[in-house]
Amino acid sequence: MLRRIGFGLIVIAALIAGNASARHRHQINPVPFSHSPCSVLDGRPCTPTFCSVFNHGPCIPDIDYPYGENLQLTIQTVPSQDDAPKYQKPDHDLDSIGDLFAQLRSCWTPPQADSAKEGMQMTVRFSFKRSGNMIGPPRITFATAGAPMDVRNTYLKAINASLDACVPLKFTDSLGGALAGRPIAIRYVDNRELDKKSATP
Repeated sequence: MLRRIGFGLIVIAALIAGNASARHRHQINPVPFSHSPCSVLDGRPCTPTFCSVFNHGPCIPDIDYPYGENLQLTIQTVPSQDDAPKYQKPDHDLDSIGDLFAQLRSCWTPPQADSAKEGMQMTVRFSFKRSGNMIGPPRITFATAGAPMDVRNTYLKAINASLDACVPLKFTDSLGGALAGRPIAIRYVDNRELDKKSATP
């Protein structure tokens, strides 16, 4: 009986040691977007990690990025007096998230009032390259419910034109490296009082 108990303890200790060793060998790659070839015969992770029913680690890597996972920004067509300084274009290379957001706010040119819709909101998502150019065109992720298709197209054209006029952005090396490939979501809010303006002679 004691022999069986001793054998069982040895087996359990070996399993714990093997599991710890496996976790040490399969640590998550801390370098995001570092691609390497994958194979079913490959003992190392497919980039940036791999999933298994026997693996207690995450399927999606929990990487400690220097900034939040998603960079989210709201741009109002008419900012409040308190927020007005945040809409001024920086006079230097962009070196922080605050600089980036100020640059993107200063770029916004809304549609003309006669083709705009009061209260219209549209959110787009895109990423930048290290060089400051965009990786592909912005993709719509939200638009005000009930907005006609021509209004949506008008705002999307205004967003594309505003961003195209700003790129390439001038990042510092550190900010460019940190932002490259990271998703940025911008919510544009047209808070102009369009009906009152059109009613005014």
